Amino acid sequence: MSTQDERQEALDKFRKYVISQARRNLTMQGKKASGALYKSLNGNLRAMPNSVRLFFEMEEYGFYQDQGVKGIKSGRSLSGFRFGSGRGPKGGLTKGIRKWVALKGIQFRDKKGRFVTKEATVQTIVRSIYNKGIEPSMFFTKPFEKAFKYLPDEMIKAFGFDAEKLFDMIMKENMKNYGYK
Repeated sequence: MSTQDERQEALDKFRKYVISQARRNLTMQGKKASGALYKSLNGNLRAMPNSVRLFFEMEEYGFYQDQGVKGIKSGRSLSGFRFGSGRGPKGGLTKGIRKWVALKGIQFRDKKGRFVTKEATVQTIVRSIYNKGIEPSMFFTKPFEKAFKYLPDEMIKAFGFDAEKLFDMIMKENMKNYGYK
């Protein structure tokens, strides 16, 4: 990996692989309801003689789907995301679930078999997610870690890459864009 063009090519393959596999994982895991997250996955790369700028972006909720969110009663998160922290937008979960329920045409029934209101369906799902959290899917993390293993050792040493640090940096930079510290 002596030339800038070779570095650029290796990192471009890395970027393309991560995005294609993350999209594949979304599809395979049944997380492609509207396709907004799928379509939003993007990566920007710029290799300079002495540095590299690699940036992945996606819809904000994609980070929660990937890393998980700890509920107030149970669940786990790989990144420290948790409901009830006061850091997220008020009503954000309800708004997202309302769209998802409408898109999927979901409507629960009561014990007598009658349909409950769509809003009651939304509130039931929101309450469950808020309490139990969102299980980490790692739809993005796994392809990122797998692709990182195939980057040339020379490049990793030259730029001081570390998979965990690079991933954390990408996560933090993206979350800043959504108003988190």
